[in-house]
Amino acid sequence: MSNDMATVWVEFGKTQDPALKEKLLVRYLPLVKIIASRMKISLPNSVTLDDLVGAGTMGLINSVEHFDPALGFKFETYAVPRIRGSILDGLRDFDWVPRSIRAKERQLSKAMLALEAELNRVPNDEELAARLELPLAEYYKMLDEVSATSLLSFDRPFTTDEGQATNLYDVIENQHNDSPLDIMERKEIKALMIKLINSLPEQERLVMALYYYEELTLKEIGQVLDISESRVSQIHTKIIINLKNKIRRLITA
Repeated sequence: MSNDMATVWVEFGKTQDPALKEKLLVRYLPLVKIIASRMKISLPNSVTLDDLVGAGTMGLINSVEHFDPALGFKFETYAVPRIRGSILDGLRDFDWVPRSIRAKERQLSKAMLALEAELNRVPNDEELAARLELPLAEYYKMLDEVSATSLLSFDRPFTTDEGQATNLYDVIENQHNDSPLDIMERKEIKALMIKLINSLPEQERLVMALYYYEELTLKEIGQVLDISESRVSQIHTKIIINLKNKIRRLITA
């Protein structure tokens, strides 16, 4: 953070001056556009980039209003999950996924869970297609159709065995809480997520690394791996459904 922006944050924290708030929003609006553009990749054409930016801007406003620079970490670290969450909330309100597609995602998720339990590993495409009683081409078409549902939301609700509503975001959000129990819990969840990702086949791990760490587009990943952009999208969809299954089991355990 530049000295100028640090000064703006300090002054805004003291005065809540609307002019300073507007300056901060203008400064960080490109962050919303970057996040929205990456999320747009997995969405149908009926959802426009402007729809996503509009929803994400609400998350940016909330972040600017509640961020405390005295906590000692970058604004982007604080704002990114809130902007994503705001966009996901907007998508749910828009109800952009047909019921038939959600039904196919549940069918695919159920088959993946059953096969992984039987094989004690992540099933490959041929095994999943066989379990679904689909030709491989039809299975890939199914992955393409459900790709729009593969946005992994940290604030997706789950219900515990005790009937309490919770979500993964609540579990990991307070990264600066000094409670020893909270610190231990965050370390355990981080270790588990690393273990889950490391359990993926090599190609799937590489897709995750290139997409989420190197921040390549699906097209660029396809060029690196010498496969089509569509195939990268299918691999990404399969990974996210698998991780959603595991996170759901983690939260409801």
